[in-house]
Amino acid sequence: MNSAREDTDRAGEPVDYRFTLANERTFLAWIRTALGLLAGGVAVHAVVQKQWNVDFRTALAVSCLLLSLILAVGAYVHWRRVRVAMEEGRPLPGTVLVPVLAAGTAFVAILACVAVLLH
Repeated sequence: MNSAREDTDRAGEPVDYRFTLANERTFLAWIRTALGLLAGGVAVHAVVQKQWNVDFRTALAVSCLLLSLILAVGAYVHWRRVRVAMEEGRPLPGTVLVPVLAAGTAFVAILACVAVLLH
């Protein structure tokens, strides 16, 4: 078991490339999700049937686009925080992206359900 002293002694040493690559893969996964939401928002705005209520179409598209923006920015911030923590030998920080994505996806799903039911 590592003591706190051993952890701080590693600060400044090169980070194992496997951890760096894992951090990058996590970042890319968040970015793929953000791109999917971006595409979904644009598709809802451009392709969804004109019979849908314009307010629901707009709310659904904007919700997808805002969630995409939040995830893209949050992914970068989290990637950077993890990288700095690894370089300094500190414990890895948590993220709020998981509950944000879960709540945002639930909200988008509710909007979509209401829009479909009212169609």
